[in-house]
Amino acid sequence: MPELTLLVIADPAATYLTPLAPLAGKARMIVTNDREELLRLAPQADVLLNGDFRSGALFQETFRHATNLRWAHSPAAGVEKVLSKEIIESPVPLTNGRGVFARPLGEWIVGAMLFFTYDMRRNLDDQRGRRWNPVTHGELYGQTLAIIGHGAIGRAVEERARAFGMKILTLRRGESGKLREVLSQCDFAAVCAPLTAETRGMIGAAELAAMTPTAVIMNVGRGPVIDEKALLRALQAKSIKGAALDVFETEPLPPDSPFWDLDNVLISPHAADFLPDLRERALEFFVENFDRFSKGEPLENVVDKHAGY
Repeated sequence: MPELTLLVIADPAATYLTPLAPLAGKARMIVTNDREELLRLAPQADVLLNGDFRSGALFQETFRHATNLRWAHSPAAGVEKVLSKEIIESPVPLTNGRGVFARPLGEWIVGAMLFFTYDMRRNLDDQRGRRWNPVTHGELYGQTLAIIGHGAIGRAVEERARAFGMKILTLRRGESGKLREVLSQCDFAAVCAPLTAETRGMIGAAELAAMTPTAVIMNVGRGPVIDEKALLRALQAKSIKGAALDVFETEPLPPDSPFWDLDNVLISPHAADFLPDLRERALEFFVENFDRFSKGEPLENVVDKHAGY
């Protein structure tokens, strides 16, 4: 097989690129974030890697000029920011980092459930006020968790929740007709769905109204999957117990957002999977996939570009 050319969109001095080192002997690897250089070299690329982990604009533009491309990879799990019309319509396969970050996201969901079940906000308030104030609380055992979006993240959540003896309800792609029924039966709802035309705003006022006043909703998917205005009204009215939110419609969350003021909301700055070696893990998966590609084996995590994930 002729030598493969791998074009990496990234700062050549970035230290997190270390996992790509083994590819130096398997491919002609070019690393640059200079737009003019990327567009000039794009026609030579067999493989394109969006290695800067940022907006997809430069990735999309480089893709358009990569006339001999055979494979493109975006290391994030979500691909809504990189899917252009040209990429969707192109026969070139696109892969992503789906599942690479599932474990910490699953743990974060469990942490959020424990936070609300054991009323840890009250514990922190009492600690700051130097109050010895023992009160009763619940336990996760026997409670019902609804998982909205049962992909890699949803399965990681389920595995960890079952260890606590929780009952699990799942909602998969194509089962949106069951959404309100599932939400009406749960103590916790974990939203793990990707952002697509189908999932945008799928949890609105009617869905939140189906939940019980003691239920908590948690979102580690994408912010726009939940109608934020409807969620804010539900939280302010205490028609649901609370929310744990790692993602929002607008990020960073504006300082004047009403969510900051609510004592029944746990806010995380889209960092539930923000591990010290986050980027390295993502690139390690790419290297494994590159090995498959170079051997002519099927790629993992091929994106259904028309479905959006």
